[in-house]
Amino acid sequence: MARKSRKIPEINAGSMADIAFLLLVFFLVTTTMDQQKGLRVQLPPFPDPNVPPPVVEQNDRNVLEVLVNSGDQLLVERKPLRINQLTELTKRHIQNEGRLPNFADSSQAAIVSLKNDRGTSVQRYVEVYNELIRAYVEARDEYALNKFGRSFKDLPKKSDQALEVQKKYPMKISEAEPVEYSSSN
Repeated sequence: MARKSRKIPEINAGSMADIAFLLLVFFLVTTTMDQQKGLRVQLPPFPDPNVPPPVVEQNDRNVLEVLVNSGDQLLVERKPLRINQLTELTKRHIQNEGRLPNFADSSQAAIVSLKNDRGTSVQRYVEVYNELIRAYVEARDEYALNKFGRSFKDLPKKSDQALEVQKKYPMKISEAEPVEYSSSN
């Protein structure tokens, strides 16, 4: 007796591509992407490598030096300071208008120099940065309330009044590249 060869059953793979495509579309539609959060900082324009940067002469009294070392200690003008005192000290610096000899000549000339150690924690950096921003926001609010009877945030964004407040208190926070500082500095 001769054996008949049996036909091996085949799976129809014609619709597999359609199923894979539908699954791909389903996962793309139903998946949510995490939004990255960060600090909103306006960066300076990218320098032309062929043009040397201009030399800027700056009066030392116009620069408030803020340092956070690797031990997360806050030093302002090389003296220890608690984080809750930073906003008021920064406001005093930018609102000085030449009255006190250790602070800025004018609000337009005032600069806050923020320096961090490479070992500074991100949490401490953000705390210090927030306090510096708060000082500018409060100074702008006080000026707008005195001059226009409204806080700065209530002024229309591109109005002449808002631009005047921004011109009076330009946010000048200079950040240097992180370096190594010891905890005892």
